[in-house]
Amino acid sequence: MKFLSWKIQLALALIGASAGLYALNYLIFRDVNYMARLFLAQLGFLPVSVLLVTIILNQLMTQRAQAGKLAKLNMVIGAFFSEVGGALLKTLSAYDQRLPDFQPRVAHISHWTAPDFAGFSQGLSESDFSLELKEGDLEALRDFLLHKRDFLLRLLENPNLLEHDSFSSLLLAVFHLTEELAQRTDLSRLSAYDRQHLAGDVQRGYLLLIQEWLAYMAHLKTRYPYLFSLALRTNPFDPFATPEIQ
Repeated sequence: MKFLSWKIQLALALIGASAGLYALNYLIFRDVNYMARLFLAQLGFLPVSVLLVTIILNQLMTQRAQAGKLAKLNMVIGAFFSEVGGALLKTLSAYDQRLPDFQPRVAHISHWTAPDFAGFSQGLSESDFSLELKEGDLEALRDFLLHKRDFLLRLLENPNLLEHDSFSSLLLAVFHLTEELAQRTDLSRLSAYDRQHLAGDVQRGYLLLIQEWLAYMAHLKTRYPYLFSLALRTNPFDPFATPEIQ
């Protein structure tokens, strides 16, 4: 018995307990017909019991656990945007040549609903943006990301973030960009092909950053209106945004 798993031991114990109770019932009442009817009645209810316990109840418990986990993950995402994401959005948006076309679409999102945020985010693609990196841009971006590298590494060490696919993709894209920039010895003397390659890495991170920012804004509007108010007043796409209430 000691070599059997605890599940097999538990199953054998439950089967033995059931057999013992049926034997006790027979010894007391001596009514085999009643025991057979009782057994068939209980056996008939078994599929319904499986439906209630393993499907409906388990689904409800899973949804509740996921909601609690998502709330904790959004706290981590909030820390990311406070420490890195907000400043990175402002920096990268300054390189976007199509910002005048994109900016008015997200400058005023106070009246958006959750489907508005989701629909707009899903409709975005890299073709909506055109990033042009000039001399000195990459050096400043590298210095900023290297300064935040330890913070990004601590986020990557969080095992719960592996279950949040979109945010995990964003972190990997940002960390990859950081590594690409850190490996260059002189960013002022890049070939045209190398600069184009880095521009692609920047644009990938920029798109993922905007999509995750929109998802986070939708979460704040639904759950934390006071945090959403501050996020609106620091909207990186609103040229007139100010944290001070006018």
